[in-house]
Amino acid sequence: MKLMQGNEACAAASVAAGCRFFGGYPISPSSEIAEAMARLLPKCGGVFLQAEDEMASLGAVIGASLGGAKAMTATSGPGFSLMQEHIGYSYLAEIPCVIVDVMRGGPSTGLPTAPSQGDVMQAQWGSHGDRAAVVLAPSSVQEVYDLMIQAFNLSETLRTPVTVLMDEVVGHMREGVDVYSPDPASIGSRPVPTQPPGVSFEPYRSGEDLVPHLPDFGSGYRFHVTGLIHDERGFPSSNTEIAAALLERLEKKVQVAKDLVAPESYLMDDATFAIVSYGITARTAKAAVDVLRSQGVKAGLLRPRLLWPVQDELLTAALSSADVVVVVEMNRGQWIREVERVVPNDVSISPLLKAGGAMITTDEVVNHVLSEADGLSRTAGRRGSGKEVRIG
Repeated sequence: MKLMQGNEACAAASVAAGCRFFGGYPISPSSEIAEAMARLLPKCGGVFLQAEDEMASLGAVIGASLGGAKAMTATSGPGFSLMQEHIGYSYLAEIPCVIVDVMRGGPSTGLPTAPSQGDVMQAQWGSHGDRAAVVLAPSSVQEVYDLMIQAFNLSETLRTPVTVLMDEVVGHMREGVDVYSPDPASIGSRPVPTQPPGVSFEPYRSGEDLVPHLPDFGSGYRFHVTGLIHDERGFPSSNTEIAAALLERLEKKVQVAKDLVAPESYLMDDATFAIVSYGITARTAKAAVDVLRSQGVKAGLLRPRLLWPVQDELLTAALSSADVVVVVEMNRGQWIREVERVVPNDVSISPLLKAGGAMITTDEVVNHVLSEADGLSRTAGRRGSGKEVRIG
């Protein structure tokens, strides 16, 4: 057990997962990740690159990954915005990489040293075109360590960019961490060609797992990589059927992540009031559940660790038996739309939203649920109060 900052755990886990290239540009509140990687990577034969900006950073990461290295970058909101074109490129070209976004207040330069969960929708919808993202959201320093290893495994085996959404509090707080070396058998590796160089092959042809076996640059194979819609040879195509098939395959292949990242379910079996929250805010919500239970209110917490792709069936099954679902987010309402989409119409949705750089407190969650409980008792037989509460 070691006392570590969240950003330090992020770097340590990345190296443990096999990351050997980091390309980044310093930005609060993620800079400690770059600092730690600058120390750790040279010790294990890796490369640290501080680029001139965030676009160049992710471009270097993509290049390193094409060369066969497990590669990552770390940034915050403004830098994440600048990276969106490259994220879309790595998705379409199926180049594994991990992007860590330690969220801060926004928009624009915003609040560089304040926590936020304002990049949730951007993590899925930031790039133009149809893109299916894989997005993880840790809520503790230990979980940062665990999910970083899982992020690299998912990225490599699915050949897709994976985003890890931390925030200023998770990134900077210190907690005890079980620093372990993953079992080599559990470390994911990217699919590569089985036939030798010189044999004709189609690098973007996939099997049942929908993941192509692309070779690494420099391994003796000749193949083409592009950000254009392409056929299974890797060459650009304007054929609409080829385009539709490619986009469908890219979306389908990441759905396997739904079965690999389980949410936390806390006292949900008999919950009348189901609280949905993620990241650091879920820790406040979990404390509120204990307070509410002590007051006789049947509250529970469902905490997704995987924000995208959305685990639709799991959410529906977990939340359908509640009378009221309270969605707690440190933004103006971003992931709540996914909850609204999957919850039956006879379940009330009540948002508790807060932006502006201050944490949502346990008392705020407790009082909000008690208000819903009072409204439910006074309006028994109809669909809850359904009112939206925004703080700040």
